[in-house]
Amino acid sequence: METAQKGDKVKVEYVGTLEDGTIFDSTEKHEGPLEFVIGSGHIIQGFDNAVEGMKVGEEKQITLSPKEAYGEYNPELLKDIPKEVFPQDKTLQKGMVFMLNLPSGQQVPARISEIKDQEVTIDLNPPLAGKTLKFKIKLLAIAK
Repeated sequence: METAQKGDKVKVEYVGTLEDGTIFDSTEKHEGPLEFVIGSGHIIQGFDNAVEGMKVGEEKQITLSPKEAYGEYNPELLKDIPKEVFPQDKTLQKGMVFMLNLPSGQQVPARISEIKDQEVTIDLNPPLAGKTLKFKIKLLAIAK
């Protein structure tokens, strides 16, 4: 039976949970199975590595350390920015996520972690940084 290899386009179903069992993502939340090319760098490394070598119909459960997923939490990615750069008509709230435009033109998600008198502290860490993630994966198809 054929196994999934680097360079193969695959379709998988998955459920991602935190260590406490909270579901943070699943293919049920999306329009259908996740499709990606193994080794393309479009998904987190540990998930990519886990699918490689699977057979169609096979299911597995994996646990990924932060290093294999979204990396360790980096306190250097907390930035204070002047409150006046935010639109005056927006009510800022702790936990609010917005897209930040970088000088390169790229957009990255940022989360408000603290609101002070004159500044807002934003967190540029991925929301799942520093977390151990568990996945239940089922390989549905391999396309060569």
